Amino acid sequence: MSTAAARPTTITAPFLDGLVRRVPGSTGNTWKLTEVYTGDLLVELPQSSEGDIAQAFVDARAAQQVWASWPLKKRLKVIKKFHALVIKNQLLITDLIQVESGKNRRMAFEESCDVPMGTSHYIKRAPSLLKDRRHAGPVPVLSHSTEVRRPKGVVAIIAPWNFPFATGISDTIPALIPGNGVVLKPDNKTALSPLFGVHLLEQAGMPRGLVQVICGEGPDVGGPMLAQADYVMFTGSTATGRIIGELAGKHLIDCCLELGGKNPMLVLEDANVDEAVHAALFGGFGNSGQICMHIERLYVHDSIYDEFRDKFVAATKAMNIGATYDFEPDIGSLVSVDHRDRVIAHVEDAKAKGATVLTGGQARPDLGPAFFEPTILEGVTGEMLAGSTETFGPVVGLYSFSTEDEAIALANDTDYGLNASVWSTDLKRATTVARRIDSGNVNINDILATAYASKGTPSGGLKQSGVGARHGDQGLLKYTDAQNIGVLKKQVMEPQANQTYDAYAKQTQLSLRLMRRTRLR
Repeated sequence: MSTAAARPTTITAPFLDGLVRRVPGSTGNTWKLTEVYTGDLLVELPQSSEGDIAQAFVDARAAQQVWASWPLKKRLKVIKKFHALVIKNQLLITDLIQVESGKNRRMAFEESCDVPMGTSHYIKRAPSLLKDRRHAGPVPVLSHSTEVRRPKGVVAIIAPWNFPFATGISDTIPALIPGNGVVLKPDNKTALSPLFGVHLLEQAGMPRGLVQVICGEGPDVGGPMLAQADYVMFTGSTATGRIIGELAGKHLIDCCLELGGKNPMLVLEDANVDEAVHAALFGGFGNSGQICMHIERLYVHDSIYDEFRDKFVAATKAMNIGATYDFEPDIGSLVSVDHRDRVIAHVEDAKAKGATVLTGGQARPDLGPAFFEPTILEGVTGEMLAGSTETFGPVVGLYSFSTEDEAIALANDTDYGLNASVWSTDLKRATTVARRIDSGNVNINDILATAYASKGTPSGGLKQSGVGARHGDQGLLKYTDAQNIGVLKKQVMEPQANQTYDAYAKQTQLSLRLMRRTRLR
């Protein structure tokens, strides 16, 4: 029997009906969107047809023409108002995230912070990034080139269920700022918070129809979306990312893909053990392990392994698991019963092949249909599902190592390269180790937030963890095309009057030498 607390009073049937009303659904089919803690129906979400998707792109393109004609200053005025509205409505957004995803309230609130943080960064950075830039032409003084940044057109954004607001809306903002329209596809399970984000954008003054939301299962809607998009931003599994990449190539559009990870944490012998243990609780079990950048492989130097293991197990056993809409629980639910079953399969496979469960390993139906205990495994090998593939749940494999080189080799022994964490009291040494890890993000004495929340620095994956990046200058410029406008003031790029080509060639060689010597070229 579930012990879930009462649903927040903000989450009413009329409110939810108003949110899903903007989703086109001519298929007549709906997705039963449920409260994760109880399994109770929240609202029926319309499912979009191929014709709905085509019309969404038509409408977005019409609105995009208007939006792109506005000066950047006018567009940013809307984005600034949106930023204020998000903060004003932050606890309502937290309610929506929590009720649709089942995460604990602390994590839901922290997710709601990502949008204003990223929005604020690009409000400040966009005028510099999007202004015309003049460059030298091939002939000094008599020629120049201007780099002009143009919007792609209409961007397809496919957002995952684990951070629906942070990815769906945080990726939409840098697409909108240069003048693009957006067709957003959230996951069916977690469409409510992105829909509310779009509502706030329109409340802030964005042209209605500029951001369209379509819903449906990926295989049904992904192909029609990419057939009409000018760019695609996808966050999800590596397997699906490969399909998205192939479709993008077929249609000759660019893409950014943030994919899976099997992220390592390295605890060197000089690390502060208590701090590393405390961080590992979030690293392994934050958002019930449903974070692309969370830790699934935890490597500890053998000189401190026993101490770390015992303290980590004790701290994990003391975690507060709960289905409440307050800030008390340390960990909430998995997103669905299907996903809980996937996590159970990984743990059972590991046990059957010789791994030891140090703590956890059990579903918790007394708390809710999809709850699973935070779990620490010892003796995990590459032949086990939990040792080689992404579990994406509250399950951590604990390992020891003897040397720094061994730790780095173990960290890199994966097809993935999204995130890593290095713990040491010697920051110079930790930085040297970090540079040797094949990962797009590496955090020193932190799990993931320091790298990911540094909005001025690109964040992406290496190897099978993705293509491209969000954040940093790249995170906005990827939604633009560069136009090169070259100007020649006088026809001097050919022999002049009666000049022979032989004389012109010698003159050109002399000019090339002089330009290099004077640093004009």
